Amino acid sequence: MIRGRAAALARILIIDDDNAVRMTLRLLLERAGHSVIAASDGHRGLDRLNAEAFDLLILDIFMPGMDGFETLRLVRQQNPSLPIIAISGRPIPSGPDDGPDFLVMATKLGAIRSLHKPFRPSVLLATVAACLEAANRPSSRDAAGKISSGQ
Repeated sequence: MIRGRAAALARILIIDDDNAVRMTLRLLLERAGHSVIAASDGHRGLDRLNAEAFDLLILDIFMPGMDGFETLRLVRQQNPSLPIIAISGRPIPSGPDDGPDFLVMATKLGAIRSLHKPFRPSVLLATVAACLEAANRPSSRDAAGKISSGQ
């Protein structure tokens, strides 16, 4: 820990194949006081999760190799209580003929929140704070469900 600086608010793992996204998220979250580790794909992210404890995972859906859905499934098997924010830059469908909404799918598979890239820093920080707060409540499963559904 750096002398004169308060302890980190939370340990956050970012898994995203886009280096610019990883660096930007890391910078924003570290400036907010969090301790951040970043991984460039699902395999590396799972290795980090197996080696260290984290308070929150920010997970990209579309990555080469192991995609976010497979990573999400494996994380849920190993650590069912870890809050996950799914992120994606894929277009959000405007109608039924546009295909599935992958962020909605991610929340149905276990992410407690989702963000469509690009998002504002204030939206990211508010989402992270809400997820961490919900995870620390005694009835965190109920709170996480309310966050996911926007209640």
